[in-house]
Amino acid sequence: MKQAIIDNISIFLLKKGFTIKGMTNTCFDIIARSSSMVLLIKVLEDANSIKKDFTDEMEHISSYISAYPLIIAEKAGSSLENNVVYSRFGIYTLNLATFRSCINNHFPFVKRTQAGLTVRILGNKLRQKREQEGYSINELSKKLGVSSRMIIKYENNDSDIRLEKAIRLYNVLGDAVFDKIKVFNSETNLYDQGKSDISKKYSDLGFKSIETKKVPFDIIAKKDKNVILTGVGDNTSPKFSSLSRLLDVDNLVIFRKKKPKDIPSLTKEEFMDFEKSHELIKFLKEFD
Repeated sequence: MKQAIIDNISIFLLKKGFTIKGMTNTCFDIIARSSSMVLLIKVLEDANSIKKDFTDEMEHISSYISAYPLIIAEKAGSSLENNVVYSRFGIYTLNLATFRSCINNHFPFVKRTQAGLTVRILGNKLRQKREQEGYSINELSKKLGVSSRMIIKYENNDSDIRLEKAIRLYNVLGDAVFDKIKVFNSETNLYDQGKSDISKKYSDLGFKSIETKKVPFDIIAKKDKNVILTGVGDNTSPKFSSLSRLLDVDNLVIFRKKKPKDIPSLTKEEFMDFEKSHELIKFLKEFD
């Protein structure tokens, strides 16, 4: 089941002009890049099986490469509904049909919360649409089965309402009054959690960095627009270089005994000798 979903997603994204790379034994299964976005996608049969350390790492990496992390699954206990957005540990979770709609710029406005299926009303849009259609507050309240005071509240503030009321409102004023869920919305805050000597050195050079466990590199660092994927040790993943090429970022191996070929590489001592960030960046750019 999972592999079938991965195959369907991959074929669909290729047809949409994305460059994709499948990943195994990592916190995401697909990384996809187009001219306008990067997606980190975790595919699951059941979204409830995801662990928080996986979602945390997806979020952290996404913040460094301006990517959008997503979970795509067909169920979370029960089946995920079409055109409904769910969430697992803060990451948008969709079924395949909803994901396809989002890629085609048809964004949903229904989300699953603890209160059930809800929709957010945009107060200003509601007022504008009501006046445009010629309804008084009292007339609209009768059509929706709520008090006039509630309509005034909706118009003065953006409000979440249950799906049943949203359907009634949709039948009267359409979907323009609802807030479409911005599934492709990246986290701009960079997590900075490095504790190793190498991470601390990145910090000394003015970079922010995080250490990773569930991807083919050990550290990701960023300063301004410069992003470096860093592998530490002599067993570099074969996906390391191709991943950095796909993301259009630099890569670096800090080796112990065996220097890799055709990859920017340094001993730990050589790395620690850098005094300025531009010196390190210049060294990496020589391999472009």
